[in-house]
Amino acid sequence: MPLKIPSPPSSSSTATGTVSMALVIVLFLFSFFGCCPCSGSYLPRRDVDLLEFPLNLEFLEAEFFLFGALGYGLDRAAPNLTKGGPPPIGARTANLDIATRDVILQFGLQEVGHVRAIQKAVRGFPRPLMDLSAASFGRIMNAAFGRSLVPPFDPYANTINFLLASYVIPYVGLTGYVGTNPNLQAPFSKRLVAGLLGVESGQDAILRALLYQRLTMKVVPYRVTVAEFTSRISRLRNRLGRGGLKDEGLVVPPWLGAEGKTTGNVLAGDRYSLSYPRTPEEVLRVVYGTGNESAPGSFFPKGARGRIARSHLPS
Repeated sequence: MPLKIPSPPSSSSTATGTVSMALVIVLFLFSFFGCCPCSGSYLPRRDVDLLEFPLNLEFLEAEFFLFGALGYGLDRAAPNLTKGGPPPIGARTANLDIATRDVILQFGLQEVGHVRAIQKAVRGFPRPLMDLSAASFGRIMNAAFGRSLVPPFDPYANTINFLLASYVIPYVGLTGYVGTNPNLQAPFSKRLVAGLLGVESGQDAILRALLYQRLTMKVVPYRVTVAEFTSRISRLRNRLGRGGLKDEGLVVPPWLGAEGKTTGNVLAGDRYSLSYPRTPEEVLRVVYGTGNESAPGSFFPKGARGRIARSHLPS
């Protein structure tokens, strides 16, 4: 029997196969990498998700600080950054002294820059629905004390209340950035998060220092010291986060202080005075106020946005 030699593939079938293989490769790359307009390159998909996630807290801080200082938020300060997302519920001007108002205004403008920087780096998402009402903060303080405060805590009533309410938010974002950085792959991503972390840490340090100056002051009308408020809030966040000790008030037992030699705790840190890390799931548990990353509430009544946050919500 004569040997049959297979005919070579036609040029058209070869071209089709080449195109198909190229398409498979492109789809794979797009599934693994996300576009980074800022750097003009592509980032690993995980980097994109981790960079988008903190937008939730940056939106939250921007609105809270801007409203507290100016009486309006991103819809007037930088409407293009909201991407059509709904305005926050209940945010309003705080009754602040002149010096504190100046600091809070600076914080608010810094947060605008943070939102802008992240959106420049990754696609981002529209501003999520956020509840910044006095009632929302009041529920947090009630949970921290295990009872209903009378009258209900109002973050906008005065300088001390606003500083205590501010204590609730930026530190959570700080620990989130600390937890994120080791999981990033691209140098661009690490540089961006390092820059964000530096300013968030500074904000937290200033807030803690301002409160530390008032350590023994009684918060009117609750007859509870500023120090006790911070301890209660930190214990609540530890409980909600379910990640162990990652939060400390302004006064701690000596064994928790720096080098185990002080009860003063103007900056929170572990046994080596390094910042505590939190995972995105731990962050969600805290800002939802439910201790469950799948159960929205508190500041995000309809849940946070981004692939990571949405992956935990029921279908």
